[in-house]
Amino acid sequence: MAQSTGINRKKIMVPTTMSKSGWALIEARDDVEGVEFVPTIPKAEFHKVLEDASGICLGVQPFSDPELDAASHLEVVSRIGVGYDAVDVPALTRRNIPLMIGGTANSVSVAEAGIFLTMSLARKGAMMDTMVKEGRWHDRYKDMPVDLYGKTVLIIGFGKIGTRSARRFAAMETTILVYDPYMYSETIRGNGYEPVADLDAAVARADFITIHCPKTPETTGMFNAARLARMKPSAYLINTARGGIVVEAALHDALVSGKLAGAGLDVFEQEPPPLGHALFELPNVIIAPHVAGVTREALERMGEQTARNMLSALDGEPIRQNVINQDVLG
Repeated sequence: MAQSTGINRKKIMVPTTMSKSGWALIEARDDVEGVEFVPTIPKAEFHKVLEDASGICLGVQPFSDPELDAASHLEVVSRIGVGYDAVDVPALTRRNIPLMIGGTANSVSVAEAGIFLTMSLARKGAMMDTMVKEGRWHDRYKDMPVDLYGKTVLIIGFGKIGTRSARRFAAMETTILVYDPYMYSETIRGNGYEPVADLDAAVARADFITIHCPKTPETTGMFNAARLARMKPSAYLINTARGGIVVEAALHDALVSGKLAGAGLDVFEQEPPPLGHALFELPNVIIAPHVAGVTREALERMGEQTARNMLSALDGEPIRQNVINQDVLG
């Protein structure tokens, strides 16, 4: 998308993946200039792009001190999305630069994706599809699906996505447990769900576990071999949060040994995962390419929110609830 230049116009670096509605907000301003870049450009070229940037709309690129050293005029980083594990937040904070995220822009989409993976596993959607296409109609009773009705669902994380997931699971008449050490138990209980403080005890009760927490030093490896071993052999694990929260080697071992019924994964320790990944071969695993929060509607919402975040910060009045490093606000 071609952009004109102008004297004293602040430059905003915008990836080619930015939605039209997000671009429209930027183009409506005569005091900023949107400059496109390809998200997959080599690091040296990326650093060159940053030299004149007052702001950047960031996709999944790692962003730390080398990028900040290249961006001497940078005033704000606005993530297209809500995850920010690839961004060095302390490095931004040291330079008094706010990191802003998309708020609730894609939380509905991620919640729906988690429900989709859960129901696909419960109803054995991929297996049933293959069965019919291969002419094995009479095999349909050999491996029966299960209902969600009456089951126990454990939700890890009760933020924007976890709360929406809980409401959707509640509509399916499930019992809902919530593990979130940073949320008041009274808040969880007030929404009609059961707060749990002992994760290991809750894992042992759950028929379905769906992960909606950030990736942090505390949550990395949360579902390792020991914790997976506490799950019911009939249980399913769904991760639409971040790769690395579930230890993939341990998950594979649990699945092939019959200690876990199945898993739905939208995220991986390495992205993209290597061809021939061991989990790809398992019939009780459903996989997606980190698109839980990506729908046509979500992309428009995220683009708009990213642009609003960016412009608010450049105007000196950042949308406070979307700033991760609140210390920079004073």
